[in-house]
Amino acid sequence: MTPAQVVAALKAAGETVATAESLTAGLVTATLTEVPGASAVVRGGLVVYATDLKASLAGVDPALLAAHGAVNAEVAAQLAAGARARCGADIGVGLTGVAGPDPQDGVAPGTVHIALVSARGERRELIEVVGGREEVRSAAVAGVLALIGVDLGTLSE
Repeated sequence: MTPAQVVAALKAAGETVATAESLTAGLVTATLTEVPGASAVVRGGLVVYATDLKASLAGVDPALLAAHGAVNAEVAAQLAAGARARCGADIGVGLTGVAGPDPQDGVAPGTVHIALVSARGERRELIEVVGGREEVRSAAVAGVLALIGVDLGTLSE
């Protein structure tokens, strides 16, 4: 989905979205807010690039971070739940991954975990991208836009 389609779908559903972004550092929120009228549906976003901020700002369990590192599916899900709760949104989105060029905590560059939490439940997706930082971050944004569409029922899984 395009950012404009996501904003339109959120408006049609009467729902709002918030993000907790690590590797994308606010790119999802910036992409959505390029669309005129996005203020009606975008509540806000947390940029939690540093691991300790994932816990202190987004509410990710520090024990999970200590045991498994910042790049895994459960961290993405907790980021999504934290964004939803802290920003008072209907939909929370969380992203964590490795944009590269070097591995992080033994995780290869191009590995991205995205998650979404809403009243309809939780969705998780692993994206593996071959390419540089720009390609990885762009693929992460596209993945989130599609995941929002699936959650709202405007795209099939």
